[in-house]
Amino acid sequence: MTGPTRHTRNEELLLARISAAAGRWHLGKRRATYAGAAHTAHAKALWNRGIRGLLTFVGYGRTSAPKVRDDARLDLYVHGMTVAVQGRIHVVRYDTTSVFRTGTAHDSARVDTVYTLTDVDGERVELRGLPEYGDAAAWRSEIQRGVIRAQLPQALAALDQGERLHFGGIWLTGEKVGYGEVGVRWPQVRHLRIRQGAIELDVDGTWQGLGSEVSEIPNVFVLRALVERLGPDGVR
Repeated sequence: MTGPTRHTRNEELLLARISAAAGRWHLGKRRATYAGAAHTAHAKALWNRGIRGLLTFVGYGRTSAPKVRDDARLDLYVHGMTVAVQGRIHVVRYDTTSVFRTGTAHDSARVDTVYTLTDVDGERVELRGLPEYGDAAAWRSEIQRGVIRAQLPQALAALDQGERLHFGGIWLTGEKVGYGEVGVRWPQVRHLRIRQGAIELDVDGTWQGLGSEVSEIPNVFVLRALVERLGPDGVR
């Protein structure tokens, strides 16, 4: 039988700062803590508050700064998460963040998936898993569920009010989904899939590309949830 975990003074101070930041941004109850790797860079983006701002990330660009892996502590809460890296505490709220997903293939058996999130100050935080822990899939899944839970109802409400939503170059209304000037009506749309890094729609049984790479689409899992909900088999 083991006794309670003893924390160093520095660990106690870090935990206090994390808890204070989570409290200020009303993240709710802590659900889990993970170790990861992080890289930060200022977001090159224009933000608008409200659902169109939450689901539209304009001018997203890759940073030219060198990628240096820094060990990070990830604390996941009901309404968001904190990322403690290099002495800073980044706060991410699920209802306002934009999450971009990229993958780098190292060999035929291993793909390094990177999640890039925007924090409450508009700064990008790139998160990677640590091979020595192997729990990156768990925190990525929790982030996905949290963002869908927070943003899907807002997106559906905006569509019901006649608004047009954008996920990168892909747009949605209550009647259609499309890319550029081309759109198809929801009764024709069956499913959305990601194939070799590209977004495709099943339209009347035929898979059609939407001209966007998954790495260019903010919150692609919210987009997928909307397609499943608004298609002929979905329930509004």
